[in-house]
Amino acid sequence: MTGAQDAPASRSAAPESLLHLAKQAAAAGAEVLAQRDAAALGAARKSSDSDWVTAFDLAAERAVRSVIADSRPHDIITGEELGTTVPAGKHDGGRIRWSVDPLDGTTNFIRNIVYYCTSVAAVDDDGTWLAGVVHAPALRRIYWASRGGGSWLSDYGMVRRLSGPRAERGRLLATGFSYDPATRAAQVADLGALLGGFGDVRRLGSAALDLCMVADGTLDAFVERGLNEHDFAAGALIAEESGVVVHRPALRSMLDGGPTDAERLAAVTAAGPAHFLPRNRSASHP
Repeated sequence: MTGAQDAPASRSAAPESLLHLAKQAAAAGAEVLAQRDAAALGAARKSSDSDWVTAFDLAAERAVRSVIADSRPHDIITGEELGTTVPAGKHDGGRIRWSVDPLDGTTNFIRNIVYYCTSVAAVDDDGTWLAGVVHAPALRRIYWASRGGGSWLSDYGMVRRLSGPRAERGRLLATGFSYDPATRAAQVADLGALLGGFGDVRRLGSAALDLCMVADGTLDAFVERGLNEHDFAAGALIAEESGVVVHRPALRSMLDGGPTDAERLAAVTAAGPAHFLPRNRSASHP
């Protein structure tokens, strides 16, 4: 019998089996985050005074990667902190790629604001997102979705299927702002126009959770410029499977080095019922 390390990767994988693994991997990352210790943050600046990495980001990503690699050693993993891993060895050209954000909402985590999570998503060679999980330990919420299987939320252990926003008045738009000062200034200037049809705006500090909270109806729509793939990978699928219309930016593949900063800063991610989305943004199912 051929060992798991020697077996070629399956050309296709059922979304349900990938979802099961994504849940396990996200739980491993969230368990690291749940051990938050203000004295052991080890926070360091990355691109700006607002962009941070902590010891928990790194430990959570290692935990996520370990779970995935133990079960599917031939799959590709791209993560926010540890880059892209393409395992050596034979395969049939149909490997799954995992997009991992071990700690979305790092500034919140540092400040002990509860909106942070581990995000894990799986995509095939055709660019179809098959499974995604967003696990928020401080909120005690786990969001998940598989392609064609709907989106779901476990909130303090109570599970329900998600069906998107239903608000008739007082609609809330979620957004975020870039670490790049010039882009941030432009985003602030555009905010008034984006708010047409909405009663107010929320900026929670985690794009993954923003997208999930559109899926569960807490928020009515989400728009943000400049996200990385790992920021929206799982949340966009969860929103989409709830019936929300989602626009994912057409970013350069992570296997080709990913987008340049200019490409990323020009790209918009949006989610919400079609008639709720900002009029000057296109949105469609991929």
